[in-house]
Amino acid sequence: MPLYSPHLNRRSLMLGIASAPMLASSPVLAAADMMGVGSTRFHRVKLGNFEVVTLLAGTRPVPDPQSIFGMNVSPEEFADVSATANIPTDQAQFFFTPTVVNTGDALVLFDTGLNPAGITAALAAAGYTPDQIDTVVLTHMHGDHIGGLMDGSNATFPNAKYVTGAVEFDDWDMSGNETFEAKVRPLEEQLMMIDGGASVASGVTAIEAFGHTPGHMAYMLESEGQQMLLGTDFANHYVWSLAYPDWEVRFDRDKAAAAATRRNLLGMMAADKIPFVGYHMPWPAIGYVETRGDGFQYVPASYQLML
Repeated sequence: MPLYSPHLNRRSLMLGIASAPMLASSPVLAAADMMGVGSTRFHRVKLGNFEVVTLLAGTRPVPDPQSIFGMNVSPEEFADVSATANIPTDQAQFFFTPTVVNTGDALVLFDTGLNPAGITAALAAAGYTPDQIDTVVLTHMHGDHIGGLMDGSNATFPNAKYVTGAVEFDDWDMSGNETFEAKVRPLEEQLMMIDGGASVASGVTAIEAFGHTPGHMAYMLESEGQQMLLGTDFANHYVWSLAYPDWEVRFDRDKAAAAATRRNLLGMMAADKIPFVGYHMPWPAIGYVETRGDGFQYVPASYQLML
């Protein structure tokens, strides 16, 4: 009898099953263990002759996001915007994404995450060791950017030189806090202070992006005619900050200046189609910007930077 018959119907199929011999019983296999939510720890792309590697040094949920974002809008507007973006209003997922840039001549690390364990684990996943880092650039001095600098009394990156903005350091030098004193102060004599427009490596230029902190810096990467902005914390959320640049963010020291910086950088990236890395953008933290009405829209990168 052929394996397939055009005359096969439900009755004949059921008769065939009923007349078939019973299959030998087999042991029931145990269900697989639940593994929990997971992700990669690094994401590597190319920009001209550079390799750009985002590192997931940590991630965590944070409750009550309107206590942080959209502080100057009503709960109703916050809820409407969130519903349109299909994200909840009762919590947000925070990402902490330092970035490594391999220029071919130098291995440059931008920011260090919350602690030494997080940044060294992410570096290891990407195939690097802390002693390979040539330069550590501190974009600003919030704890989630300087936390991995020191492991107790030992520098996490023993062979690196350290670079930060002069305006940023001077402000924290005056005001300070416990994290600054523990993580940055021991390296003070090794810090190179720069201003906007300075080059920290060939093809890596500092851009003043003040507001989030007094001396917050972004960095433009340029290689073989291609550009990418390391935007760091100019926008802290892809909807509640980037899409609505005038929404106030609790962590922005000067809220008006931070909003102006957002509009300036977002307008530039949208007009010139420049990709960017955002320290708190959804992992793997690389995307583009499009204009949308009076605001903007975050567009995650797909394969553009793999080609």
